[in-house]
Amino acid sequence: MKSHLNSLIIGVSIIFTALIFANAFKNRNRSSEIISVTGLGKKDFVSDLIVWSGSFSKINPNLKEAYAALDKDRESIKNYLISKGIKESNIIFSAVNIDKEIDEVYDDDGNKTKTIFIGYRLKQDVQIESAEVDKVEGISREVSELINSGVEFYSKNPQYYYTKLSELKIEMIAEATKDANIRAMKIAENAGSSIGHLKNADLGVFQIVAQNSSEDFSWGGSFNTSSKRKTATITVKLDYETE
Repeated sequence: MKSHLNSLIIGVSIIFTALIFANAFKNRNRSSEIISVTGLGKKDFVSDLIVWSGSFSKINPNLKEAYAALDKDRESIKNYLISKGIKESNIIFSAVNIDKEIDEVYDDDGNKTKTIFIGYRLKQDVQIESAEVDKVEGISREVSELINSGVEFYSKNPQYYYTKLSELKIEMIAEATKDANIRAMKIAENAGSSIGHLKNADLGVFQIVAQNSSEDFSWGGSFNTSSKRKTATITVKLDYETE
């Protein structure tokens, strides 16, 4: 009787052990089946900060007179910008840069014979940083008025930025993650299974390009500053187990 009981216990143990190993083997194979999907987050936005800069210069053999002429131009530029509605606190002038202008004279054989001192060239930059994007943009297009007044002013193209990029990026990551999740569920559904635990998540490159443009994307991430209206994109890659 005892031997029969031992045999029964051993038999049940073998069956139970076999079931455990079979289930483990089944789960092992299941966990090795991974669905990898990439989701896209995309947002159009309008820049809320503009940075516009330019430079002006004067040249004179007399350094003191050159400074006086540059001071006059600087005052004219400041008054012009203020008259256009720019706050004085938003107008930033750089330090004055001084260079000696010379003219080199050569003979018929190409040998330099002498150097003539032309004068001191004094150059200064001015920059405007403002949240009044449309206003500053308009001024940058009307700067010929300043030039016509006698100021030798060289204008640069405005640069456009967005001060809420951190919040925008979080929204886009959520959108890209949702997009990837929907793709994974659809793939699993078509394969007759369902998604399980998330195994891995990788964030792609954050890109900002001009809206409706053919601007190229970069592996390192593009960051357009020349357009007021922009499009930002980001990708998220998710790896799911299947069930």
